[in-house]
Amino acid sequence: MPAHLMELPRRVAVGSGIIPEIGEIIHDLGIGFGCLIISGPNVRNVLGQELPLLLKRDGYKPSWEVIKDSTFSETERITDLAKKKDASFLIGVGGGKSIDVAKLASFNAKMPFISIPTSASHDGVSSPFASVKGLDRPYSVVARPPVAVIADIEIIARASRKLLVSGCGDLVSKKTAVKDWELAFEKKKEYFGRYSASLALLSADLVLDNASLISEGKLESVRVVVEALISAGVSAGIAGSSRPCSGSEHLFSHAMDIVAPGKGMHGEKCGMGTIMMSRLYEMEDSRLIKDSLKLMGAPVTAREIGATESEIVKSLVLAGSLRKERYTILDEAKLDESSARKLALESGVI
Repeated sequence: MPAHLMELPRRVAVGSGIIPEIGEIIHDLGIGFGCLIISGPNVRNVLGQELPLLLKRDGYKPSWEVIKDSTFSETERITDLAKKKDASFLIGVGGGKSIDVAKLASFNAKMPFISIPTSASHDGVSSPFASVKGLDRPYSVVARPPVAVIADIEIIARASRKLLVSGCGDLVSKKTAVKDWELAFEKKKEYFGRYSASLALLSADLVLDNASLISEGKLESVRVVVEALISAGVSAGIAGSSRPCSGSEHLFSHAMDIVAPGKGMHGEKCGMGTIMMSRLYEMEDSRLIKDSLKLMGAPVTAREIGATESEIVKSLVLAGSLRKERYTILDEAKLDESSARKLALESGVI
């Protein structure tokens, strides 16, 4: 059995009002004192004064850089900037874009990075995978996981509820991602990690079991989603690949990015993809998945994300060709326009 590399965060802190403890949380990591903070403009407006002061108080030397977008060119710019400023580590603060740029830049610069999410929209906050525009592929690339994740529930709870619901869609997608991984093991003898698969499924089931609580929008539900997202990201680190977190439903989401760019958030499209892929698999909890997503406020139809029937069908047909090395149910189904339309109709997505 071939070996694979497991890389995991060394420290994870989750709680309400924990940002003031950042220096204490990261001190024992021994990663130096010069740091470059990466964020978007909105996060800079919110935390731009508090965070540097907290770091300086504990002996760190922070500088802050605002990114324009999550592009490969921005990643290269931040990589060069980190080296020029002689930073010891990077801090990604914000949503997926800022964290992904910091993650990939730190990987390229060969320095550690710390993840501070301000929303709970996807599992990239703790995973070793990053997704930026401008690469030769429409899906995530391997980097390294953060050495620490600091998730302040009070800050995350202030973000748009739409972002939290998107995170729920990304979590529920582990149900079909693991099925695809099992299928690849059976048909292609691909490595299958039972522990990492179980951890990913646990994260998905946690959200499904707490759908009613999440629908109420209470602070407790934010913590449930955040902890599940962190656990899901860790499962990818244990697996040494994105397999437990990303399957045919993610391929559908990536295809939508090509066919209908800007329509729907990543997690929303993954949730819709899960509804359809679970039907392809004839999963017993296929109906539960759709009902739970709807209860949490996630979109379950094309209309809800502003997509047309044609765009959904085209995306389903395209999805199976995006990543030939990754065997999924789409390789079994071999969807054409007719069968893709039938699947989307029977799933109620169109």
